[in-house]
Amino acid sequence: MTDPAKIGKYEIQGILGRGGMGAVYKGFDPAISRAVAIKTIDKSSLAASELQHMLARFRHEAQVVGRLAHPRIVQIFDYGEDDKLAFIVMELVNGKSLHEHLLQQASYSLRETGKIIHQLLDGLGHAHGEGVVHRDVKPSNILINSDGRIKIGDFGIAHTESSELTQHGDVLGTPHYMAPEQYLGLAIGVPADLYAVGIIAYDLLTGTKPFTGTTAATVMQAVLNQRPADPSSLNPRLSPLMDQVLQRVLAKKQEERFQSAHEFSDAFQQAIEASLALETPAPAVAAPGAGLLQAARLIKTEATAQAADAAAAPASTADGAVSLDRSVKKARLLFVDDEERILSALKSMFRTRYHVFATTDGNKALEFMKKFQMHVIISDQRMPIMPGVELLRQAREISPASVRILLTGYSDLASIVGSINDGEVYRFISKPWNNQDLQQTVAEAVTIALELADAKTEPVDLPQKMTAGVLVIDSDQEVFRFTKELIGGRCPVSYAGDLDTALNAIQAQEIAVVVADVEAGREDITAMLKLLKQENPQILTIVLTSASDSEQVIQLINDAQIFRFLNKPVNVKLLKQHVEAALARYVAFQQTPQLLQQHKVQESQDVRNSSVGRKILAGLKTFRGRWFGAGKKS
Repeated sequence: MTDPAKIGKYEIQGILGRGGMGAVYKGFDPAISRAVAIKTIDKSSLAASELQHMLARFRHEAQVVGRLAHPRIVQIFDYGEDDKLAFIVMELVNGKSLHEHLLQQASYSLRETGKIIHQLLDGLGHAHGEGVVHRDVKPSNILINSDGRIKIGDFGIAHTESSELTQHGDVLGTPHYMAPEQYLGLAIGVPADLYAVGIIAYDLLTGTKPFTGTTAATVMQAVLNQRPADPSSLNPRLSPLMDQVLQRVLAKKQEERFQSAHEFSDAFQQAIEASLALETPAPAVAAPGAGLLQAARLIKTEATAQAADAAAAPASTADGAVSLDRSVKKARLLFVDDEERILSALKSMFRTRYHVFATTDGNKALEFMKKFQMHVIISDQRMPIMPGVELLRQAREISPASVRILLTGYSDLASIVGSINDGEVYRFISKPWNNQDLQQTVAEAVTIALELADAKTEPVDLPQKMTAGVLVIDSDQEVFRFTKELIGGRCPVSYAGDLDTALNAIQAQEIAVVVADVEAGREDITAMLKLLKQENPQILTIVLTSASDSEQVIQLINDAQIFRFLNKPVNVKLLKQHVEAALARYVAFQQTPQLLQQHKVQESQDVRNSSVGRKILAGLKTFRGRWFGAGKKS
């Protein structure tokens, strides 16, 4: 078909693009002297069986978008048909598609990406508010004007609340940008559009798509079965908050994603700002020698009630510096969380009983710890400036006598394990918390911290020979063989394949460290670890697991005070490091028994009163207190 000189009343001035069913022309409306774009369907290009359906969909697009008046959506002006063509007359965008820009290796800064996604979600949010779901959001349908503004086009397979052009079971979209429900032929709603925007954002920020494959089938398998890599692992300039936002919008289940464009846009912009903050130096902290009051102001200390303020009043030293009045036995709590409302709630809850300090900035928190002893440090897990795992790791180095608690709403297994292995947290508390449970846990932590505050601890040299040994509990002997080879020359190493053998080993030999597999179906071993810590807090436990059950890990942290976690298959170097660290801690307990306070756990009556619990307790009776404290070395 030759290109026409006119379509309807519109003069044709050139061609903008051509596809299998028609072309897009640059046109001119002589009635109002306006340049337009004209999208056409060549009726001769379609079989008779397809023609009516495609024309109905084309008219549907014109009707849908014709009612969407928004600066981020390509505006529809007119629709018409003749014997040869059906056509939509629309706004002419002076620019190229995002797809074309990416083909030309265009790259966008964090701030530019933030603006693109904000505009895209602004336009989609308006469409969604009018009951229109695009269902084919992708870079080729996103036009970028010459001044940087974007326009969303091609609502050809859009769905409206009243549309009957598609039914459940239809698979519509473009493979890389299709949500799981689109592949499965399920009902498609707002979360599918937001999912596609998440794919685009991921690509702009990392330079790669989260799900890849050489065919539509392999892409589909990845979309349905794989968890994408965290964006920050591909682009270190990104905050962990960006991982949280994009993993949520790319969740497999619709109900786990953001439910509105506005909600997603707000979260994404916060993640962009958090990522930009990583590129700027941390704000200055108090200079060396500055007093507590100045440093406290820098980390947004909470002013307590007047009576509490009076009790906490600092005393001046001879050189004019400010120091704490140490005659007041009032513990100091440091809260670190990226949400001001959380900090406000925590300060309100604890400020009448303790000196409370709070900040959203992990760097400021660390600087503050270097100058002033904090008894209890309570940190969120996923924060934009500094992840909680890193904060707790550094806090452990700076202030080893402090009791560290993880308070978070995200059950990310890798971060939880990291908080134990690197930060040695005392407890894990989930958000939203139970006030009574939180107050009790903090009170326990404060009691421990005050006892440890004056304890003199010296670095421990691990003796060449120890009488106390290691017990490995596993279904096979591979880890036992590794352990015996790595540290068998330093101390005895025993093996148990089941509960009875483990209890016999504990009765026969002084045990300093238990290395135990807690895979699914080993509830008796899990119960033993809990009761062993209740009865003998000096024994350190290293847990082996290939499971992804974060709830089980959290339970073991709180009920069994696990010393370290090791993923299976076991990294032999880490196994040696963790076992030697546990042995050194056991020796430190002998030298400074106060350190045991951090490893005591409350009795769990449910476990103790169960049949397996009673059996375990009977087996532990002959061991209780039998070996520890004798200081056995040779």
